[in-house]
Amino acid sequence: MSAQSSTNLTVQEAQNLLKPFNCLEGKTVNSESEKVLLQQALRLLAEVSDYQILGICADSTAQGLLALKSYSEALGCESNVELTPVEGSVYIKFNPKTGLCYLDSYTGTHRGVLVSYQSAYEGGINEMYGHLPLDLFVGKHDR
Repeated sequence: MSAQSSTNLTVQEAQNLLKPFNCLEGKTVNSESEKVLLQQALRLLAEVSDYQILGICADSTAQGLLALKSYSEALGCESNVELTPVEGSVYIKFNPKTGLCYLDSYTGTHRGVLVSYQSAYEGGINEMYGHLPLDLFVGKHDR
């Protein structure tokens, strides 16, 4: 696979764009152009890694499932899962390689999506970025 996609971002540029999303600080997306660049960076890293694991912290089951569906589709994996809704805030973890997905109540304050890139080879992409916006890949018609 090429290290440069049709987005004209290099892998290093994609990683630099995502680096501020380090799971510790509350980075926000302030413009549509920043949103588009983040989408391109996430897709490029998906192309050059073996698979991704998603972790979603949301205010409700419906919000979490919408984020799961939109991120899964954007990163090129299926997320046809049946999960039993719970009341209140939730955490969803999805591993498309194994097909395992679970949903549980979540009492933490973080909201957003964690994307963990996994590569089987040395020197591959093995990084986690987040908390990314829940609606990063949700079009206006999906909200």
